Amino acid sequence: MKKTGAELAVFALEQIGVKHTFGIPGVHNTEIYDSLNSSELITPMLVTHEGCASFMADGVSRTSDSIGTLVIVPAAGTSHAMSGIGEAFLDGIPMLVISGGTRTDSGRSYQLHQLDQSKMVQAVTKAFFLVDKYEDVIPTIYKAYEIATGGEPGPVFIEIPVNLQLFQGEVSGMPTYERKQFPPKVDAAKVKRAVDMLLAAMNPGIYVGWGAVDAVEYTKRIADILVAPVSTTLQGKSAFPADHALHTSVSFGPTGKPSAQRAFADCDCMLAVGVRFSELATGSYGIPEPKNLIHIDINPDVFDKNYKSELSIEGDAAMLLMAIAEELESRKFVAPRDANALSAKIKKDNADYYNEWLPSKKADVVSPGHFFKALRAKAEHDAFMVVDDGAHTFLAAELFDVYHPRHFISPTDYNAMGYCVPAAIGTKLTHPDKQVLAIVGDGAFLMTGMELITAATYGIAPIVFVFHDGELGQISQLQAVPMNRKTCTVLGQLNVEGVAIATGAHFISMPHDASIDSVIEEAIRVSKEGKVVLVDVHIDYSKKTMLTKGVLKTNLSRFPLGEKVRFIGRAVKRHVLG
Repeated sequence: MKKTGAELAVFALEQIGVKHTFGIPGVHNTEIYDSLNSSELITPMLVTHEGCASFMADGVSRTSDSIGTLVIVPAAGTSHAMSGIGEAFLDGIPMLVISGGTRTDSGRSYQLHQLDQSKMVQAVTKAFFLVDKYEDVIPTIYKAYEIATGGEPGPVFIEIPVNLQLFQGEVSGMPTYERKQFPPKVDAAKVKRAVDMLLAAMNPGIYVGWGAVDAVEYTKRIADILVAPVSTTLQGKSAFPADHALHTSVSFGPTGKPSAQRAFADCDCMLAVGVRFSELATGSYGIPEPKNLIHIDINPDVFDKNYKSELSIEGDAAMLLMAIAEELESRKFVAPRDANALSAKIKKDNADYYNEWLPSKKADVVSPGHFFKALRAKAEHDAFMVVDDGAHTFLAAELFDVYHPRHFISPTDYNAMGYCVPAAIGTKLTHPDKQVLAIVGDGAFLMTGMELITAATYGIAPIVFVFHDGELGQISQLQAVPMNRKTCTVLGQLNVEGVAIATGAHFISMPHDASIDSVIEEAIRVSKEGKVVLVDVHIDYSKKTMLTKGVLKTNLSRFPLGEKVRFIGRAVKRHVLG
């Protein structure tokens, strides 16, 4: 039979369950878009910028069972999309990137968009494929999907030259997709050793990241048996429910809340699952070296990079945690620690810390504690929370409880500003019946906020709260004490309402604490009517989170003595003399 490469590509995407694609049509992919328009299973979504397309695809992959997929033009489209591709790569998120390619049949050089894309994307993808035969289009997409979703997930790039898309070629058939099933490997001997170590400890603790986000039920069983406090990474905040009695906070060292610092103070055996002990997850490596560390991850490259493990186990988090839970249950173990006492202590510590964020209500700004308390009370139990990179990220991490897996998503190791708005659109697109709450700083909003026009055009209705302080808040805070000056962190005057008018979003202003309840209620009501909502929150960033204070303390403590004296002296001089 004869088929165009575009028809073959769309058939393959349908087979692997793609429901939406994101991108912008151009000379080198318009045939794919034409075939997508004929698909009954896939809806192509037009975006304003390919960077937003990749963030939307990331949001789809993080929160649904469909893989986020881009359809972009080569060269400029690829470079624009690189921020989201890089975010997915470092955060372990599956993504397919389908790019058009220049003609391979003309013999011409210096074609429009012609360059070696493999070199451009090799640092931020798991694999790159340049398709050169019609017979290879479908198998290549199937293989790319399995690479993207297998092992530690990540993005895979496929370039399909425009001549294959345009013209028909002979293929022997159009094979349907059948995923190869490989029985998961569980090292029973290592599982038993891990259980032996946990049972021998007086004060075991559990630390979980995004890699354990689909293993929550097993983590809870293990925590309950061991009476072990649980902490999460920032990215893995939703890997353990905040309403569980043994949940402490994000992190457990100097960047953790007091509940975690105290609960983990005497930890003599740590079960760490789906974590890489990366810089952000450890507060600039400020968490103490875990004693008797049992480290579980699907990627063996992460073991012993920053923290030495006593026992490392390679494998799928859910399978290994299930095996550990079953082995623990078979031992009929009774924990020496009083579960009620530990739970009560954690609950009190968390309540005391939260109360520190509830000052007398202010008439000129919005207090983070009052904002998040009201938002959590009025939002649905299974609301999604999407954040960006900035001071608001740490506030949401500490002050907004999340109860369901994959319901808190953030840009972490790549740390790309501009993530939130398009990722929230992707999340709401795949969960139209769920609340999607987005918190974004005004600096990050300036990068991708115009993408709200996509939400308005397609009837996608997240609620976007812009934390508006006129600065790049996190960095300006870091500049304030040691430098007493703000260099390139003060923004121009942003009219958030003007952006709402320009994009078709429903605008609400939240100027002070007295307005919090009514504004949130209006935002929820309008979103339920199917309209994207943009809220201008005049936030007060004056109080710093444990995450911010912990990172500052950790980094300053590492300075050589002479440099420490110089930095402190400079700060004192500038504050005294202005």
